[in-house]
Amino acid sequence: MRGIAGIALGVAIAVVVACGGSERGPDFPWKLQKENEITALWTQIRDWRREAKIGLEPTQSDVFQWRGHNVPEIRRVCTEAHEVPPRCNDICDLGTAICDNAEAICQIADELGKDDEYAQGKCASAKASCREAKQKCCNCSAAPAEGG
Repeated sequence: MRGIAGIALGVAIAVVVACGGSERGPDFPWKLQKENEITALWTQIRDWRREAKIGLEPTQSDVFQWRGHNVPEIRRVCTEAHEVPPRCNDICDLGTAICDNAEAICQIADELGKDDEYAQGKCASAKASCREAKQKCCNCSAAPAEGG
């Protein structure tokens, strides 16, 4: 009798493990890979934000403000004839890199769907970071050169 109970318990455990719950369907490895890509891109953005001296995270109000805009629109901060002076190359290059990553994060978030809170949240945050970094580039470019 104990053998039959053991087999029944083993089968029940196997069924639960094989099904894995509703979250872990056949697309789970793909979703996890996409979320890992977002995490890697976002980690780079945080590093670049630190390097640009703009803090690690954008403010919640900035995230909310830029959530509904697309990255190409957010990139347009400076005037059309904007020229980057050499003293601003570093901050402007960081801004471009942050915006490139924001665009990649948002493309992945679109693949994952509007209901994926993690991906959509990182997309909104990345867009706010893009805007903030581009604004810092424009401000640097508009500032007079030191000592002159």
